[in-house]
Amino acid sequence: MFLTITTTGTPEHPATDLGFLLHKHPEKAQAFSTSFGTAHVLYPEAAEQRCTAALLLEVDAVALVRRGKGKGRGGAPDAALAQYVNDRPYAASSLLAVALSNVFSSAMRGVCKARPERAARPLPLRVEVPALPARGGPDLVRRLFEPLGWAVDVESVPLDTAFPEWGDSRYVRLVLESETLTLANALRHLYVLLPVLDDAKHYWVAPDEVDKLLRAGEGWLAGHPEQKLITSRFLSRRWSLTREAMDRLELIRLAETDDSEVEEIDNAVEAETEQEAKPTPLAVRRREAILTALRDHAAARVLDLGCGEGHLVRELLKEPRFTEIVGVDVSVRALTIASRRLRLDRMGERQAARVQLFQGSLAYTDKRLKGYDAAVLSEVIEHLDLPRLPALEYAVFGSARPRTVVVTTPNVEYNVRWESLPAGHVRHRDHRFEWTREEFRTWAAAVAERHGYGVEFRPVGPDDPEVGPPTQLALFTLKTTPGTPTTTGTPTTTATATEKEAKAA
Repeated sequence: MFLTITTTGTPEHPATDLGFLLHKHPEKAQAFSTSFGTAHVLYPEAAEQRCTAALLLEVDAVALVRRGKGKGRGGAPDAALAQYVNDRPYAASSLLAVALSNVFSSAMRGVCKARPERAARPLPLRVEVPALPARGGPDLVRRLFEPLGWAVDVESVPLDTAFPEWGDSRYVRLVLESETLTLANALRHLYVLLPVLDDAKHYWVAPDEVDKLLRAGEGWLAGHPEQKLITSRFLSRRWSLTREAMDRLELIRLAETDDSEVEEIDNAVEAETEQEAKPTPLAVRRREAILTALRDHAAARVLDLGCGEGHLVRELLKEPRFTEIVGVDVSVRALTIASRRLRLDRMGERQAARVQLFQGSLAYTDKRLKGYDAAVLSEVIEHLDLPRLPALEYAVFGSARPRTVVVTTPNVEYNVRWESLPAGHVRHRDHRFEWTREEFRTWAAAVAERHGYGVEFRPVGPDDPEVGPPTQLALFTLKTTPGTPTTTGTPTTTATATEKEAKAA
């Protein structure tokens, strides 16, 4: 992984001043250890007229797997081979951005006691990155760098020069030139935009990443036309962090417009003003209702079917009573996000032994799902086409047969209470249907009858006297008779028709 920074000079201001600004002597080759390899700083040329500093990053792929996300137990489902076979040693990414920050930290802050006037003055700069992953192509590279005062020369790298018909890869060769930027500004641009173009980070994005972004983006990010994209990608698309960063950037923009301090605008509301209590989000109430149902039935080994990004799994992990938690989803991307949010790679042995994530489709029977105390289908059934429901029904109630099944789904009657929801629309564009209370109860009762379960219904959220609650919950409990297994077994004869429908699906 390689990057060069070049400047030119005059007898009064020699180009070798670059060594003072970077705090790295041009006549020495220096090496710096990082958690993922070794960063080398050297000068291919160092003369009065022209000076080039190079940062060469040798990535230790094994060390990266041991320390980084996705390692060992609990890693991303699609990352077993990609941990060792990837582009990280060669293509500029967040690894190079972190190395820039560590090796040139003083230069990035604009600190130079030996040449303070040079640090504060724009320099003729040329930055070259031979291999840069760019999700968005050359057009996005220009949209990110040109508004900052760079002249951009970007060239797509073909997949294979011997086979031009294969087209271009996602990598580009990048050359940036400017005479209006300071070295500190240039380094901060690279620190933020290299991982933004790659649209990935090699480490977990914690809340303090917002502060890092705002420090590096000071003076340019608040007014950048691609501010939202930069913020979202730099923060790994974590919605809560992105919103926080965007709010703070808006305060900065307003302060600049009014020629005032951010603190003056941020304190416009009196400190003693009472704040209205925010209503508990429906998603939180839904998880609380599910946890209550599981506690009521003394479930210890729980399946979260259609676990998505792992919100419920995270809540289950907080309670020791749940000794085994399995998250299942058909989406590899969702499981990857869940693994990252749960920090499975950082868990202790005892905690990690309680949880596992794996990919699976609820339209098919899966022997891995058998033998559990409870299964949860939270906001799942409405994402299936109605003809596919019998297959899900048999896979869960006929084949897996947990003692308890918790199903939640939207109550379409409550939609009239959502002011922002247009009439006749479902709550999410991927919902194939949304049921009334009667439709849901009819379906749940039929499922219970076919597979030997009892069922009760509970409201989730405010129970409106006219239209009911926003979410409806069905709690299925397996009926036990002498000689009948409670957690596994053969479907009853009443399930035969459903089994045929499931196989046909």
